[in-house]
Parts: sequence; C-alpha cells; structure tokens
Amino acid sequence: MTSVSANSSGFSMGTTPECLGLTIIVPANNEEAYLASCLHALMDSEPPDSEVQVLVVANACSDKTVEVARSFEPTAARIGWTMQVIDLALPGKLNALNVGDDLAKNGLRMYLDADVLVSPGLIRLVVNELIATSAPSYASGSPQISEAQSAVTRAYARFWQMLPFARSEAPGFGLFAVNAAGRSRWARFPDIISDDTYVRLLFAPHERKGVPATYQWPMVEGFSRLVKVRRRQDQGVKEIALKWPELLRNEGKPRIGNNELLVLALKEPWGFLVYTAVTLAVRTRRASAQWTRGR
Repeated sequence: MTSVSANSSGFSMGTTPECLGLTIIVPANNEEAYLASCLHALMDSEPPDSEVQVLVVANACSDKTVEVARSFEPTAARIGWTMQVIDLALPGKLNALNVGDDLAKNGLRMYLDADVLVSPGLIRLVVNELIATSAPSYASGSPQISEAQSAVTRAYARFWQMLPFARSEAPGFGLFAVNAAGRSRWARFPDIISDDTYVRLLFAPHERKGVPATYQWPMVEGFSRLVKVRRRQDQGVKEIALKWPELLRNEGKPRIGNNELLVLALKEPWGFLVYTAVTLAVRTRRASAQWTRGR
C-alpha cells in the first residue's frame, strides 16, 4: 500500500493518518456504459495529500461492469492508490454502500455514483474541506447537468438547475463526502429510497460545505423517464419525512415564491412548461412499488 503524508494541520487536531485518508465507494449495477468514464475522470484527479482507496462495489451485474472496473486496477496502482472491485450477487445500492463501508480503511468517505464525472480539482478540494475541522463535516462539489440528447430533458434540466435546491450549497446528489466525525452520524445505511437525501439531512446547513470544483451528473432522457425518476425522488423525500421528521429542520433551502417562480418561467418558458408537465404527471399517475433508475 502506498501512503502519502497527510496535511500537517490535520495531525495538529489529534487525528491519525487513517482518519485523513480517503476511501471512495462507487456502487455499480450494470454500469458498463458509464463506469469507464467515471473512473477515467476520477483517476485523472489532482491527487490529495492523503492516501486514497477506491472500492467499486458491483451488485448483481449482468453486463461487463466488473471487467470494466478491474481494468482500472493497474492505473490505480500506478498513481499510488489502492483499488478493490467487489462482485456481489445480491442486488441493491444500499447493501453495496454498506459492504463498501465495511471494507473502507480510511476515515474520510466519498460516495460516488458510477455515472458521475468529477473535474480534476474536486477530490483535492473536498479532502481539504473535510480535514479543515475535527467537527462533523459534509462536503460536495458544484453539480452540473450533463448535456442531454433529448430536447425535453435539456429543457427540464435548464429550469431544474434554476430552482433553490439545485442552487443550494452542496446539494450532494450523485456525490457526497464526510469526515470521520461526520460518518459517525449514522451506523449502516438504512434500506431507503434516497440515500443521498438522508445523509445530507443528517447535517445542519452550516455543516455542509460546497467546493467550487464541478462534477457532471447525467439526467435521464425523455418525458416518461423524467416522470419515473421524479416520482421516485418525491417518494424518497416523503419516506424520510415519515421515518425521521426531525431531519427536515436541516433542509435549509429557501421556499420559492410565486413571484420568483414567475421570473424563472419568463427566463425559461419551455423548461417551465416541461417541468410543470412532469410535476402534473407525477401527481396524477399511480406510483410503482418497484425501484427505478429511469434508464
């Protein structure tokens, strides 16, 4: 295992090299089409001043996800990172996250979706943010929606990115990280719909830090898929509100008023129409009990 000396300011807080090291957990279910780009971007990152461990946790894959992941092991070794690919027969993202946590060797944890592309400076900036304090801390980058193929998704994405949640600091969808004290906020990932929302709401707004470095997050293509994913997102928020209502006080995002909504609609009328149509479809169509990724 290759170790890189940690930032001295971290040691002055009484932390250990393990606490300052970073483990990146990438759950993956049939991500053959996306994973190579994700890992290319990850390993092209500016290296942080800490040890890095990458865990790709493939779960119930029927494509070449595992083979794609293992093809990056020599690259990880060349840049001084350790990498392990876990091939699980049992499906489920939450189980994959828990298996990754069980195998994690470092105190800093980053949870990265297999279709996300990080910019070169993001990993270093997130690590620096997390080791700047011994208090519980949550960090993420500045999300950008990847260029969509369909006109409907492009319009929806343009309007969605103007909404308060998307503009908030460290919204964390697709990528979030915590320090060791932050990871102690929860035990194992519960069996829920929205793991990223759950973790984000475990931290008060002042504990969530956004770094300026960006990451690309793809939005699903087409109206019907947008409806499926939006419905699932809404179900996830409702589930958290039902099981942990006290977490809602940590939301911190401003409510959008009618006047602001009108301004946004005038700025992006086509996007507003698509967003409204998706919202109405979510409310009028029967929800499915089956998990959906929308693609």
